[in-house]
Amino acid sequence: MKKLLLVFAVFALSFTSYAQIETPASSPSAKFEQKVGLTDITIEYSRPSVKGRTIFGDLEPFGGIWRTGANKNTIITFSDDVTIAGQEVKAGSYAMFTKLNSAKQWDVMFYSETENWGVPKNWDDSKVVATAKVDVIDVPFSIETMTIDINNITATGGTIDIIWDKSYVAIPFTVPTDKTVTAAIDKIMAGPSANDYYASAVYYLNSGKDINQAKKWIDKAMSMIEKPGFWQVRQQSLIYAAAGDKKGAIELAKKSMAAAKEAENENYVKQNMASLKEWGAM
Repeated sequence: MKKLLLVFAVFALSFTSYAQIETPASSPSAKFEQKVGLTDITIEYSRPSVKGRTIFGDLEPFGGIWRTGANKNTIITFSDDVTIAGQEVKAGSYAMFTKLNSAKQWDVMFYSETENWGVPKNWDDSKVVATAKVDVIDVPFSIETMTIDINNITATGGTIDIIWDKSYVAIPFTVPTDKTVTAAIDKIMAGPSANDYYASAVYYLNSGKDINQAKKWIDKAMSMIEKPGFWQVRQQSLIYAAAGDKKGAIELAKKSMAAAKEAENENYVKQNMASLKEWGAM
């Protein structure tokens, strides 16, 4: 019996060891990250190799749709809205599929559904957010392992390059660098916003910093807001109280409480009532 148990134990150990063996993938996965202008671009894909085969026109027949890689879908992610071959594409992740029209021309398609594990069984044209019709350039030597890269980088764009075996294509794209930078410049040059003044004032209040400066900032913020919220007026009343302006604090607390009642926010009603009592107004 002991011998039999020993045999089972050895067998179980051998099976466990075997189950843990890891072998290299025939098409290893890759992750590529590139910043273009101010936009982050990430490409995740599996990289098949030629291995002596004829790739385009045989392994991947002309007229068919290729997953633009191996294994799971090739996925490209943009942190900002971009323009691909003149077509606007929203920030997000997309699967890349390639229709191999001929040895000289491909359609690279950006598909909004990414979890297909290859070409979708039920292809939906409405999910194609952009199609780049690209000419195939013959490479005078063979690239063994498929590569997707981003090249020809400028502050406003570049190309998504696909190269494998003796074929190379480049998909042009642009990023909204100028729009982003111009908006930032306009915002800074226009001066602080109401939110900037408000946040700074509340920070000074909570941090015990110059309360008179906080009072100036909160007043500035309120003058820039068309209809301040009851929670904002509540903070203004607290700053006035901390600055020694009890009369102004009481008026503001009453205003905040009235607005909180209208909004049916009992929490702020109670907070304002407590403050009014503390300040001798009730």
